[in-house]
Amino acid sequence: MPDAPVSKIPARLTKRLAARFARIALSHVGREYPNKLDHVLAGPADLKAPRVLHPIFYGSLDWHSCVHAFWLLAHIRRRFPALPESDAIAVLFADRITAETVAGECDYLSRRFAGGFERPYGWAWLLMLVAELARDGMMAEVERLRPLAHAFVLRLTAYLSKAAYPVRTGTHANTAFALAFALEYAEQQANAELDRLLRETARTWYAADADCQAWEPDGEDFLSPALIEAECMRRVLPPSEFRVWFDRFLPRLAAGEPATLFRAARVSDRSDGRIVHLDGLNLSRAWCFRLLGGALGPDDPRRSRLLAAAEDHLALGLPHLSGDYMGEHWLATFAVLALEAGPPLSS
Repeated sequence: MPDAPVSKIPARLTKRLAARFARIALSHVGREYPNKLDHVLAGPADLKAPRVLHPIFYGSLDWHSCVHAFWLLAHIRRRFPALPESDAIAVLFADRITAETVAGECDYLSRRFAGGFERPYGWAWLLMLVAELARDGMMAEVERLRPLAHAFVLRLTAYLSKAAYPVRTGTHANTAFALAFALEYAEQQANAELDRLLRETARTWYAADADCQAWEPDGEDFLSPALIEAECMRRVLPPSEFRVWFDRFLPRLAAGEPATLFRAARVSDRSDGRIVHLDGLNLSRAWCFRLLGGALGPDDPRRSRLLAAAEDHLALGLPHLSGDYMGEHWLATFAVLALEAGPPLSS
C-alpha cells in the first residue's frame, strides 16, 4: 500500500524514519528481478543473470540504485547504530562485500563495451558508498571495495580529461552531480590529485554561468539542472566566492524567480519508471534548497525562501517512497539526502 500522508514534515532524519527507510532498502537490495541492466552483448556468451554479472549490486532494479541503497544502509547504520535493522545491515555487508564479489564487479568493468557503464552517476554513488563506510569505521569493507573505487577514479579521471562540455540534463548523465559526490569522496579519502581535478573541471565548466533560466523540469528529471549545478559550485568555491557566483547565477531568487524552480513537480503515474523520476526531483530539490539556503546568511531574504521551498517539496515527495517498485527501489535515498541536509526547516 502507498505510504500514508506526512502530516508534519520532520526537520531531520529520525530513528523512526531511518528504521523505515532501512527496511525499504533491505527489501530490495537482494531482489534480483525485475532488473534493468546497463549491459552490451558482445556475443551469446554474454547472456548471464544479473547476480552473475554483478555479484554485489544485482538488486534494486538496476546497478546504481543498488549501490545507493547500500549507501543509504551504511548511512543509517552510522547515524543510528542501535537500530534493530543495524544487525541485518552488518550481515548484508559481510555477505555481499567480499574479495571474491569485488573481483567480480571489477571483472565486469574489463569487459568489451563496458567503458561507459554507469557513467557518471553510478561511479559517483560507488565513491560515496566507500566514503560513507569509511566514516562508519567499516574499514574491512572499505579495503575490500578499494579496487572497485580505484577503477572508477581512473575512469572518472580519464573521462574528465576528454569531456569538452558538461552534461546539464536532470537525469543520470548530469556531470555537476557526479563532480559534487566525487569531491566528497576525494576529501574524505584525502585524494589531493582527484580533488584538484574535480575543482578545476567545475570551474572550467560552470564558473562563467550567469542568469540561469531554469527551464525545468523535463518530464523525466530527478535532478534540477540549475540547483545541482549551484550545489556543486557551493562545494567547489570558497564561501565568499560562491556567494558572488550564486548572485550572478540566479540573480532573482529573492523574488522567487525563476518561478519554475519553486513549483514542485506533479507526478501523473507512479508506475511509470521515468515519470516517477519527478518524485525524486521534488526530494532532490529539497536537498539542494536546504544546502543552498544554509550557505546564506540569516538575514538574506533568499534563505527563508529556499528553506520554505524545501519544505514544500518534501511535503510532496515524502508520502510516495513506497507503494510501487518503480519508485520504491530508489526514492528513500533522496529522502535521506534531503532530511540530512542543511539547517532545520524552521530556522
